[in-house]
Amino acid sequence: MEPVSSTPPLAAGLLLQVAQLRLARRHAGATQEVLRDISLDLAPGRVCALMGVSGAGKSTVLRTIVALEPFDAGHIAMDGVTLTPGPLPRESALRQLRRTVGMVFQQHALFPHLTVHENVALAPVHALGATREHAGGVADALLTSLGVAHRRAAYPDQISGGEAQRVASARALALDPPLLLMDEPTAALDPARRGALADTLRALAAAGRTLLLTTHDIDFAKAVADDVIIMAHGEIVERGPARHVLEQPRHEATRALLRFGER
Repeated sequence: MEPVSSTPPLAAGLLLQVAQLRLARRHAGATQEVLRDISLDLAPGRVCALMGVSGAGKSTVLRTIVALEPFDAGHIAMDGVTLTPGPLPRESALRQLRRTVGMVFQQHALFPHLTVHENVALAPVHALGATREHAGGVADALLTSLGVAHRRAAYPDQISGGEAQRVASARALALDPPLLLMDEPTAALDPARRGALADTLRALAAAGRTLLLTTHDIDFAKAVADDVIIMAHGEIVERGPARHVLEQPRHEATRALLRFGER
């Protein structure tokens, strides 16, 4: 089966559709189900938080959407791209995917030998064929909008965790993707920076960007997310409007997450 299609069966009004996603890993003769029938839809301009205790499968969902992790059943449809079960496609077949979805990793994954500015300007040159002058202008604008333009000449090991998070966000936005994925974006941020990040993400959503993020941070999820999806043991156990789910939990996994957040 061809793992990438240019004509996805995407329902009207949606930017992302994940349907009945299943993934199992096999090790030393044993099989572990990592994702079990994961289904979710996202419309433009919505912010959705994937939540759950560690090991629930949240980050794996993000990795399948950006074609960093193969899956066994189901499909993932985005604007212009469909991913289906089977081996990961070659990177040359994923150009449209890279233009559709950006990813901000928990550990940022910035190139250590490149400056902040070079990290952000790299993608438009290599993925879109942009001139270095145009890519540099894009990088300057993004770094300014995210408050780290003054660090443009620094290297990743010379900036703080919060600055690295914003630089990684700028790099992910450099291709102007309509969908942005973020894995635990508040992990390295103090409370003040978390509030600033929430404001930034709400502004991106107001401009039509769709965001799917993983987080353990209850207050951050309430501040930034329209919707919350709770995962446990590789499956979705509860979902709904963020404040409703987090203030009136129905599933024990949600209540356990809330107890964990109170520590």
